Amino acid sequence: MTSPPILPISGNQSAAAVQSSPPIGTPAFRAFITRLSSSISHGFAHRRPWLELVDRTSLIRPDSLSEAASRVRKNLSYFRVNYITVIAAVIALSLLSHPLSLLALLCLLSAWFFLYLFRPSDQPMVLFGRAFSDRETLGVLIVSTVVVVFLTSVGSVLISAVLVGLAIVCVHGAFRVPEDLFLDDQEPANTGFLSFIGGATSSSAAAAPV
Repeated sequence: MTSPPILPISGNQSAAAVQSSPPIGTPAFRAFITRLSSSISHGFAHRRPWLELVDRTSLIRPDSLSEAASRVRKNLSYFRVNYITVIAAVIALSLLSHPLSLLALLCLLSAWFFLYLFRPSDQPMVLFGRAFSDRETLGVLIVSTVVVVFLTSVGSVLISAVLVGLAIVCVHGAFRVPEDLFLDDQEPANTGFLSFIGGATSSSAAAAPV
């Protein structure tokens, strides 16, 4: 008895099978987003009441520069999450008032995420029929970042917004009397909005294919 002939698999079926499979970088990106959202939620859970922040009865002009510096240091430790939120809100409002800068920044961040950070390491980037290595991709992204940040209005908008936010924080911290604040129950300095960086990197590395 002869075995039945084996039918060849057409190229269209192979392409459809490859397209139907999920991208390799999806688990790493999903782990990063999960870690980021959980860290932000954790940070907001430890923010101080906003009414306590804007309590007008506790706003008194400092008598000296050293007293103002001491107040700023204590208030930064106590209202850390609130101050980060204020600076982020100032940056967001500044970018919303400059939509072209916001669009350029979003395009730049998307390029870093999808062309370098979460792109599978075993798949080179192909553009216009040419394959680019990781080093070439990184070089192009760095040059693009320098051009967008320093040669367009994005850099000036971001720097101005950060300076305005820091000025607001320093003025409030200098005038806010911290004697009524309970500074002994502070959370560790490595928790909050920025703690997701190390954890997200390790989660992305763990989710990446071996």
